[in-house]
Amino acid sequence: MRSRSALLVLADGRLPTGGYAHSAGLEQAIRQGWVTDIAGLRDFLRGRLHTTGLMTAAFAVAAWNAVDESILAEAAPARSSNVESTSASTSGTASTTSTAEALLDLNAELIARTPSPALRRIGAWLGTLMLRSMRSIHPHPLLEILPKDLQQPLVYGAVGRVLGLSDADTAATILHEAVTGPATAAVKLMHIDPFQAHGAIIDLAADLDDAAERATDFGRGDPAEIPALSAPLSDFAAELHEGDNVRLFAS
Repeated sequence: MRSRSALLVLADGRLPTGGYAHSAGLEQAIRQGWVTDIAGLRDFLRGRLHTTGLMTAAFAVAAWNAVDESILAEAAPARSSNVESTSASTSGTASTTSTAEALLDLNAELIARTPSPALRRIGAWLGTLMLRSMRSIHPHPLLEILPKDLQQPLVYGAVGRVLGLSDADTAATILHEAVTGPATAAVKLMHIDPFQAHGAIIDLAADLDDAAERATDFGRGDPAEIPALSAPLSDFAAELHEGDNVRLFAS
């Protein structure tokens, strides 16, 4: 799959990975009176982009770079002797182990930056849904060896690698979802004009590009140095939302 086409597929909100069932905290923000109009929605989207969005995009980049190149090579058909096959199998086992360990370390780092237990559970569930979907849509050996219950951004990173995206494009995809998800939910929750909701996304175009560059720089460095850019009100809202009996979105 060409990377440009893959980018469009991965960024498509209709991709069946569970994201359409979540408002990224917007539903509870509206219920609490923190977002009441289109101006408030723009502020919400901008805040999410530069906090949670930027941090999770950086972790997606880190996951992209944690994948051992040899695992990707194994997916390509090749002819070899029995000796070469044995050597490749041994090497493949080592690369699989190192990649899995690196992703588990990243998972621990991301969870440490996610104070809300509710958001941790949602992140793991969305990661599981994405992995399950992509195994059916685009089977690949890498997707079969990913550790269980990885947070969604880390699965995004691995999927981006499988689809031939660059780490920067993978970051851009995460950030795109960070704002389009709640903007789409706003149409149902606030009964606003869809044109206004998407206009709010277009207004963030320069911010999205800048955040993608910053996330890529963070993700290519030491994962321990990725900033903990969580949003306290979003964490609080996630806990409130989980306890609500009547809600339109899962988060």
